[in-house]
Amino acid sequence: QVQLVESGGGSVQAGDSLTLSCAVSPRTDVDYSMGWFRQAAGGEREGVAAIDFDGRTRYADSVQGRSAITKDNAKKTLYLQLTSLKPEDTAVYYCAADDDRMTTLQKLGMLPRYWGQGTEVTVSS
Repeated sequence: QVQLVESGGGSVQAGDSLTLSCAVSPRTDVDYSMGWFRQAAGGEREGVAAIDFDGRTRYADSVQGRSAITKDNAKKTLYLQLTSLKPEDTAVYYCAADDDRMTTLQKLGMLPRYWGQGTEVTVSS
């Protein structure tokens, strides 16, 4: 069982930057593929960024060029850096993990197996 705990959300102004973190349960030894999803109020959950076990990454068009997904295997922590934030980035951001490639899951619009509880990001204009 994988346990994921997000942190780093908050209220920011448009144009600001933010880094989200996701701590993976220390009892997890498997190198999962991981990713970030978000869900705005009244909207569907969508993939934002993904990083596979071999380092392959994928970004949604909406954040391409102003985001970076990284992971620190030693610290068992996943990060998402968002820059030039826009009001439309306002959402609850979820960390996720799966045995399969997260880049493929997000590309196909499929939801992964393991989820965190989410961290809220609010961007004001």
